[in-house]
Amino acid sequence: MNRSFWPDDPTGEVLRDLEAGGFDFDAEYTIDFSVDFDAWPPSKAFIKKLKAIYPSAEINAPEGDNPGDVRFVIEAKLSYEQVTSILESVSALAEPYGGWCESWGVVHEQESD
Repeated sequence: MNRSFWPDDPTGEVLRDLEAGGFDFDAEYTIDFSVDFDAWPPSKAFIKKLKAIYPSAEINAPEGDNPGDVRFVIEAKLSYEQVTSILESVSALAEPYGGWCESWGVVHEQESD
């Protein structure tokens, strides 16, 4: 199935790259998301709200060059609509606490040539 109609934005670009690599969009995967903050540590109130929606949420404290973040995962089929919806809703939740969610990834094995 050709999904090249995805919007010309970072999420659409990643999905097109995955499609070109033979990604199976009909399978379920672990999709991880990252919430970044202007200042560390993140608000306990934010963590409580995020964990109410995504119980897998974990705080990753700053280490070396990594400024720290909060990560959570979902198990689902990968879709543009779902990823962008989560990015937008979690960013709106994090914004009052100096945070935003714009990073995501999916672990998968690429087909070899």
